Amino acid sequence: MFVENLEETLNLGKKLSRKLNPQSIVLLQGPIGAGKTSFVQGIAKGLSISEDITSPTFALSHHYNSGRIPLIHLDLYRLKNITSAKEVFFSEEEEAIQKKAILVIEWPELIEPVIDNFWKIEISYAKNFGRNYEIRDPKNLLASS
Repeated sequence: MFVENLEETLNLGKKLSRKLNPQSIVLLQGPIGAGKTSFVQGIAKGLSISEDITSPTFALSHHYNSGRIPLIHLDLYRLKNITSAKEVFFSEEEEAIQKKAILVIEWPELIEPVIDNFWKIEISYAKNFGRNYEIRDPKNLLASS
């Protein structure tokens, strides 16, 4: 699916938020600057979250509780060790289960093999401008690109 600009990115995230349930896991893959955090901002808007959504690159995770469903936003970019990535993921997953939160993970490559049920969003740069999105639901029934 082609997305032309930030407004369309936010709208796509908002649209996806309507399909997510408490304890949904969303994996976001794409190069630096592709718009992963902007997509999460759209999800947050769709969940009526009032806090500003920022990249958790240095904090590893941000928790947002003001919406109709809580959101936990992870960024595993700085973690190069699979053991560390799993520790962070399992700790945050446990909290997501307790809070009935949605868990969105940027740079999930190290932990994807240990997750069974997730949405996967792959973002790539389009040829001249914009982004291409490939979205797969947990059962690959709604795959779109």
